[in-house]
Amino acid sequence: MKRTAERFSEKKYDLVVVGGGMAGLCAAMSAARHGSHVALVHARPVLGGNASSEIRIHISGADQSLRQPQYAETGLIYELMLENKARNDYFNYSIWDMILFEKAKNEKLLDLYLNTAMYDCETEGNRITAVLAFQQTTEMRIRFVAPLFIDATGNGTLGYYAGAEYRQGSESRDEFGEPHAPEKANNERMGNTILMKAVDMGHPVKFTPPSFAKTLNEDQLKYRMHCAKHTIDPSMAPDPQEWLRLSGTSCRGVDYGYWWLELMGEEDDIIPDFENIRDDLMAYAYGLWDHIKNGGDHGAENYALEWVGALPGMRESRRLIGDYIFNECDVLEHRKFDDAVAYGGWCVDLHAPHGLLDYDLLPSDCYHFKGIYTIPYRSYYSKNIDNLYLAGRDISTSKMGLASTRIIGCCAVGGQAVGTAAALCKKYGYTSTRELAPHIGELQQILMKDDAFLPGFVNEDAADFARSAKFTATSYVKGGEPCNVIDGISRRLDDDTHAWVSDGIAEGGETLTMSLDKVSTLSQLRLTFDSDFAYPIRVTMAHNRQVQQRIGVPAELVKDYTVTLKKGGEVVRTVEVKDNYQRLNVLDFEPTECDSVEIHISATNGADKITVFEVRAY
Repeated sequence: MKRTAERFSEKKYDLVVVGGGMAGLCAAMSAARHGSHVALVHARPVLGGNASSEIRIHISGADQSLRQPQYAETGLIYELMLENKARNDYFNYSIWDMILFEKAKNEKLLDLYLNTAMYDCETEGNRITAVLAFQQTTEMRIRFVAPLFIDATGNGTLGYYAGAEYRQGSESRDEFGEPHAPEKANNERMGNTILMKAVDMGHPVKFTPPSFAKTLNEDQLKYRMHCAKHTIDPSMAPDPQEWLRLSGTSCRGVDYGYWWLELMGEEDDIIPDFENIRDDLMAYAYGLWDHIKNGGDHGAENYALEWVGALPGMRESRRLIGDYIFNECDVLEHRKFDDAVAYGGWCVDLHAPHGLLDYDLLPSDCYHFKGIYTIPYRSYYSKNIDNLYLAGRDISTSKMGLASTRIIGCCAVGGQAVGTAAALCKKYGYTSTRELAPHIGELQQILMKDDAFLPGFVNEDAADFARSAKFTATSYVKGGEPCNVIDGISRRLDDDTHAWVSDGIAEGGETLTMSLDKVSTLSQLRLTFDSDFAYPIRVTMAHNRQVQQRIGVPAELVKDYTVTLKKGGEVVRTVEVKDNYQRLNVLDFEPTECDSVEIHISATNGADKITVFEVRAY
């Protein structure tokens, strides 16, 4: 039978993002919010990549699992997690999928293509001209055309097909002087993992392994905790400092089992070996559960498997090469680049080369350090493909640099940075990533305006009327003076609050007043509130990470407030906000002439004082 019609369409955009993990999603949303018409092309049915319901890795980042909470990632990734916290208090991954889907669909300039796999691309010289994709559900072939592209595939697939320079494996110690690099270059990669979850049914549950399960014994697992019991009393929660001390003693039971169930494969390239690795991981996963259930007392008599992942999460494959290769020395020296657009702070986290099969090695050597580092713009675009940005774990790093930057939180803030950069390229008519270099200062200021933290940088936005205003308040504590809301930093750092902090909350509420130096026309206010980074808000299967969290949205967040614009003492506009649960509030209104703004806060989400980090006025 002949085909009666060819299902084909061509779509033209300002930007095409390939890959809908957290990096790709943040890139696409940021670009769309800043005026670019964006296609987000994702091969899977749900967004989030490794953080989605298909894989279920929880989002970690520069706070190093509460070792240094002041450095938690904000911006788009934090907005998404706060939205989820307000609607999904019990760690349901289907609701998390829904939140990400809803956020993407609500962006007017973002078109979402799920179940759509890129299978090739077209190039002219050193440029990509089109991405060719197939949407499996509709049998539609789609040709995506744009002046700029973002590779957020994880594997660097778009860059690979376009002929971008890339690396795999580890560089030698001599190339960058990295202290933890091997003496000689090698092709070892951190492996893939599938997770599993079991639940206590309250009565004995039998388990019969499948015929393909691989046998494991206690000697092979001697360096890998695999009991089903929890050694920490959850009633201790939610004291974050106590959890800092105790969380490392938890045996990470089968509610989040097991990140170390990891395989690199046997081939020279981990990508074409993916399906073989997946099959072996499945065999080891069920073999591990057979050992836990039937191979001695592991406290699992009453446990039943609830979920086993079918899609492995990947840690390492290709790294596309940019104008700068970020490396371990940059991490350990806490480099602050002039062209910084993102940051990280996760440890240098190196896994055993052969994962689970390295029975006599610890599954991970994590080289911890205090503080953070920045990542330069030059690591976020391809060296030899002129119109290709990079986002996620395929950015331009060495193997040792990747060991820290691959963490989802770091990938997400980098995605927001390149999405914003792509939108700036549209603003200036640029079709090459390097052309934006003279505007890095503008890019940095936009990122901070959108609540993306850039360590070592402060608000210097000349368009912000608040910077020259005078601030007063009905009350404040020492160190929490109202003028702090324009000191350029929108979070606590060490002993500096960088915030107005009220002296309690009076019965009628508290008021922060901004007095402008002259009558000005305002159409937007941006307010940044406290949410207390010492308490995590991420969706997770891990019991010891769940009990660190509090029920409900962060108590410190301002809940109800009224903004009153005045001119000559007369009210000219009022904006009322109820039931807020976001850290960054952007209030848009019709252009209004005024000489003062009163921000009257009547309620928080539970805290007994008010904390406002930043006020901006445009």
